[in-house]
Amino acid sequence: MKGPWSELRALLAVAVLWCPVAGGCASGATDEQREIRAEDIPRIQRVVREDLERGVRGVQQAADRIHRGFLVEDPERRAREIRGVLERLRVPPRGIDELMISPISFVAAVGADGHVICRDATPDPMMGFDAGAAFPVVRRALDEGVASYALVQFPSSQPDQPPSHTVLYAAPSRHEGRVVGAVIAGTPLWRTAQRLGRQLQADHAADMPRGMILWVYLYEGDVLHHHGTPPDLEALVPSPAARAEGLRRSPGGFTADVAQFGRWYAYGVVPLPRLGPDVGAVVFRSDPP
Repeated sequence: MKGPWSELRALLAVAVLWCPVAGGCASGATDEQREIRAEDIPRIQRVVREDLERGVRGVQQAADRIHRGFLVEDPERRAREIRGVLERLRVPPRGIDELMISPISFVAAVGADGHVICRDATPDPMMGFDAGAAFPVVRRALDEGVASYALVQFPSSQPDQPPSHTVLYAAPSRHEGRVVGAVIAGTPLWRTAQRLGRQLQADHAADMPRGMILWVYLYEGDVLHHHGTPPDLEALVPSPAARAEGLRRSPGGFTADVAQFGRWYAYGVVPLPRLGPDVGAVVFRSDPP
């Protein structure tokens, strides 16, 4: 268990690592860089941590709720009954809080053989998919009874679409102490980026009507994940090489700034290893004049 002193040491470590490695002090957005380091990045890290913890709790509660459904022998009836329960998991007043406030895009039930029985909506292209063979996190839930999460590439239901880079949660469902199936849920990285951007905008709601600009991107290696961000701003996202160089010099993250159309933007780059290897966020901020 972490005590207050360990939390303080962690914060001090972040403060030491967060030094600007580009742009420097002679920049047009020094104040915004400071605010990104002091406010926005800690908020992003906290939201990511809380969402991951909430996701694991949510799928475990869901798995505990539907355990009897796995015992139904007739496949069609089993899928129908379980889907009915899954559809209600994110609907008040009896839904699961952790799932209702999460940016997850689906919840599904997986049989003991690893195949998806159904998901929480129709049409259901996931039905029959061998999630146990595809994802070790699901196999671990079924074989070891462990609830956890992992970043995976979820195959698209459309043959011409790329796979979805998704944080996949999995939790075992037990009946009388025996694992009879599992519940899985997924959050695509683009939805996480959208969630983070909206959260920061909500945090600064008083400044947004006055002209504040605040957006968040997620990167995974060379791949950028985002939704609804301005095309002009996307052109300013530092390249993978620039991110790698900045993080080499300041592993905990760095800030810099850039000008576009006569306006200065500060940006911060921070690794988010909780989400997966070589995953991080890029936050852009331009305060009202």
